[in-house]
Amino acid sequence: MISINNLSVEFSAKSLFDNINYVINDKDKIALVGKNGAGKSTMLKIIAGLQHPTSGSVSVPADVTVGYLPQHMTTSDDSTVIEEVRKAFSHVAEMNANLERLSAELSSRTDYESPEYHALIDKVTVLTDKIAFQASENCEAEIEKTLLGLGFVRDDFNRLTSEFSGGWRMRIELAKLLLTRPDVLLLDEPTNHLDIESIQWLENFLIQKAKAVVLVSHDRAFIDNVTNRTIEISLGKIYDYAVNYSKFVELRRERIEQQMRAYNNQQKQIADTEAFIERFRYKATKAVQVQSRMKQLAKIDRIEVDEVDTSHLNLRFPPAPRSGDFPVIAEEVGKAYGAHQVFDHATFTIRRGEKVAFVGKNGEGKSTLVKCIMGEIPFTGNLKIGHNVSIGYFAQNQASLLDGELTVFDTIDRVAVGDIRTKIRDILGAFMFGGEASDKKVKVLSGGERTRLAMIRLLLQPVNLLILDEPTNHLDMATKDVLKQAIKDFDGTVIVVSHDREFLDGLVEKVYEFGGGQVRECLGGIYDFLEKKRLNSLQELELSKSPTQTPATPKAEPKGKVSDTPPTPESTRKRSYAEQREHDKMVRKARKRVEEAEAEIGRLEQNLKDIESRIAAGEGGDIYNEHAAATRNLENAMSVWELAGMELEEIENN
Repeated sequence: MISINNLSVEFSAKSLFDNINYVINDKDKIALVGKNGAGKSTMLKIIAGLQHPTSGSVSVPADVTVGYLPQHMTTSDDSTVIEEVRKAFSHVAEMNANLERLSAELSSRTDYESPEYHALIDKVTVLTDKIAFQASENCEAEIEKTLLGLGFVRDDFNRLTSEFSGGWRMRIELAKLLLTRPDVLLLDEPTNHLDIESIQWLENFLIQKAKAVVLVSHDRAFIDNVTNRTIEISLGKIYDYAVNYSKFVELRRERIEQQMRAYNNQQKQIADTEAFIERFRYKATKAVQVQSRMKQLAKIDRIEVDEVDTSHLNLRFPPAPRSGDFPVIAEEVGKAYGAHQVFDHATFTIRRGEKVAFVGKNGEGKSTLVKCIMGEIPFTGNLKIGHNVSIGYFAQNQASLLDGELTVFDTIDRVAVGDIRTKIRDILGAFMFGGEASDKKVKVLSGGERTRLAMIRLLLQPVNLLILDEPTNHLDMATKDVLKQAIKDFDGTVIVVSHDREFLDGLVEKVYEFGGGQVRECLGGIYDFLEKKRLNSLQELELSKSPTQTPATPKAEPKGKVSDTPPTPESTRKRSYAEQREHDKMVRKARKRVEEAEAEIGRLEQNLKDIESRIAAGEGGDIYNEHAAATRNLENAMSVWELAGMELEEIENN
C-alpha cells in the first residue's frame, strides 16, 4: 500500500537513515522500535508527508488516506468537545465530489473488460461504502462510543475544549483521527495520556477496526497486543520481523549472537592473514603467497555487528531508614472542588514495605490523593503519616518543571548538599549523563532524558516512602526495566500511580482503584485486578437486569456471561417442523465450518512452531520470509474462524 524507497536522511552530516526500503501492507500492525534518537518519530513524519528525506521517496497511492497523531500538537479551543470531534466528518463533502468525478469517468468509458475499468469500479465501490458509513445515522453513535471509550463522560461532550488539560485535548484529537478511519494510522506514543481502561479500549479498536497501523510506543503490553510486525531502526538500517515485540526481542538477540560469532571468526581470519603477511613480507620465496594473501585481505567484506547499547543505567535507591509499621493510614478521607466530589470515605492502610498501585480513569482522584498525602491540599477525614516517614515524591509533571536554561550538571548541583556535591559527576554518569552530556542544557534533552534527570533528585537523600506519579512517561523500555528493578529492590514503601500494565506487573502486590467517587482496595497484582474487575462488571450487569427483561425460556449462557441481546419475535415463536429441519441443517453446516476452521488453525499453528524451532536452531536463508508467510496464513485462518463463529452464533440465535 505505501512503499518506502531508498530513503536516506542526514542531520548535521550525521546519517539517520541510509538507503532504507520497506512496504506497509493493508492490515499490517507495525511496531516501530529503536533506541531513543534512532529516528522513529522522524520516520512517521516522513510517511505523513510532514518532513522531507534527504534522498529517496515515499510512494502513497492517491486513494490511500493517512492519519497521523504526533506526541505533541496544538489544539483548537474555540468549540465544545462534541463540535470539535464532529470535524472528523468534514471531509464527507470532498469524498462526494471525488465520487462524482469517478462516476462521470466511469460512465464515459467503454473498455468494460479492461483491468483499468475494473479498478475504477473498485474505487467507486470503496468510496461509496466510506460515504455511506460517514454520512449514516451511525455517525453520532460512533462519536459517542469513541469518546466514552477514551474516558470522557456524556457531561463532558458540551464542555469547551479549553476547560481540559493538554492530555485530555490530545484524546480529543485521537478521537477525531480514529473516526476518520484512515487507511494507514501513524501513532506516536498514543498511550502517554491514557488510563488503563482507555488503553484497553484503544487496543480493541486498533485490533478490530483499524486497517494498517504504524505505532511508536514504550508500552510493551500495548504493542504486544496490537502489532503483528516489528521494524527495528538501528544504525541507519532497518530490520523487519513478521512477529510482535516479545518475539522480536528473542529473534534480535539470536541475530546479534550470530553476527558476533561471524564477526569473531572473521577477525581471527584477518589476524591470521595479517600475521602471515607480516612474517613472510620480506622473503622472496613467499612473495607470491604474500601477494595472494594481501589481495584476499583487501577483498574481505567486513562484518559489522549491529548496534548494542553498552551504556548502562545504574539506578539503585539508597537504603530506606526504618519507619513505623503503617506509613499511611487513611480514615474517611474525602476531597471536593466546589460541588464536585472527587472521592469520599476513602479508608485504607498501607503497611511498611508494601508496594501498591493507584489506578483508574484520569480525573478520578489518583494524583489528588497523592497531593493529600503530601500535605499540599486540604481534605476532609483523617490522614495519618506514620512515625519517622520520609517521603520522596516524583510528580507527573516533574520533568517539565526543570529549568531549560540550566545545564544537566547545574540542575543537580543546585539541589545537592553536603558531601554529595563531590559525587555529582559519578551520579550523572550512572544515569547516562557522563562526559559532555552533563554540560547539555536541559531544554535540548528528550522527554526520557528529562525524566531521568528529575529522577536523580530522588537519590539525593534517603527516603522510606516513594510516591511515583506516572514515572514511566517518555522512558524507553530498557530504562523502564531498570527503574522497575530498582523499585523492586527498594526496601521501603512505594505508591505508584501508573497506567502501564507491563510496568506494574510483578511490581505491586495491592491495587487501589479510583472511580465513581470511591477508592476500592484489591489484593493481588495488576492482572488479578483487571480479571476481577471484568467479573465485577458482569455481576453488576446481572444485578441491573430487570425481571421483565428476562425471556420466558432463556437460552443457557456460559457461567459468568450475560446475554445483552433481547429476544426477537423470530427467536421466541415456535417454528414449524419444516422450518426447524431447515434451521438444524443450517446449524450443522455452520458448525462444520467452525470445526474445519479450528482444524486449519491447529495445522498452521504447528507449522509456525516448526519454523520457529528451525529459526531457534540457527537456520538461515529464506527462513524469515517463510515465517512471515506462515504468520499471515495463520492470521487469515483466524479471521475465517472468527467469521464462521459469528455466523454460527447468528444462526443459533435466530
